Amino acid sequence: MAQYDTIRAAGVSGARAAQIDEGLRAHMNKVYGTMSVGMLITAAAAWAIAGLATTTDPSMAAAQLPNGTLLTGFGTAIYGGPLRWVIMLAPLAFLFFGWGALLQRGSAAAVQLGFFAFAAFMGLSLSSVFIVYTSFSIVQTFLVTAIAFAGLSLYGYTTKRDLAPMGTFLIMGLIGLVVAMIINIFLQSPVWMYAISAIGLLIFAGLTAWNTQEIKNEYVMHAVHGDSEWMDKAASNGALSLYINFLNMFQFLLMFMGQQE
Repeated sequence: MAQYDTIRAAGVSGARAAQIDEGLRAHMNKVYGTMSVGMLITAAAAWAIAGLATTTDPSMAAAQLPNGTLLTGFGTAIYGGPLRWVIMLAPLAFLFFGWGALLQRGSAAAVQLGFFAFAAFMGLSLSSVFIVYTSFSIVQTFLVTAIAFAGLSLYGYTTKRDLAPMGTFLIMGLIGLVVAMIINIFLQSPVWMYAISAIGLLIFAGLTAWNTQEIKNEYVMHAVHGDSEWMDKAASNGALSLYINFLNMFQFLLMFMGQQE
């Protein structure tokens, strides 16, 4: 199997290799399990916040969207006021400035809690999805994303090909994608948005395979050296990487598959 090739490449064989292989499977299960819990938290938070942000009672409405959806005062604040910029930028600030520090200084429990808190906040950021798109199209897009994600992650886990060069190219593409998205905030070009969605979908599809291989390889390298402290935090770190890939694939697919209310 591919994991044995990775373990042998690290110079380990025999009973120790079998032990590391067993630990690798348990580690990957924990990564996927932690990611799944994060996804559930995000979905529950998004659904609950969308419910608080909308109303069917005109007397309780503070604003009305073009599709006829009535917003409460809370909904108007998070979707239309200056607070929406905080909601949009806070997750990026946490990823760039907070997560690394938490990994270095926090305990394994604190790192996991930080991931779940981030997932809950992402629910706030994604709650507008339940207002703009129909429930059927959201579920349909989620299932398509889940199937694609599973196949890509399985490829990254089992392939014997070194995906490191592809990862470098994808990171460069991701930087360009972020710049293009920031520019389009001001341009508001639908054509550019669809192009960004198509390119972004390809980038995060590739990152899913690459991140999975990186999670596997990093576990083997640390297991060989007996770095148990790192392993306690690695599942949450790996779960965050895959979680981000999944969410971005879902959002970009929703641009093509989503049916608006």
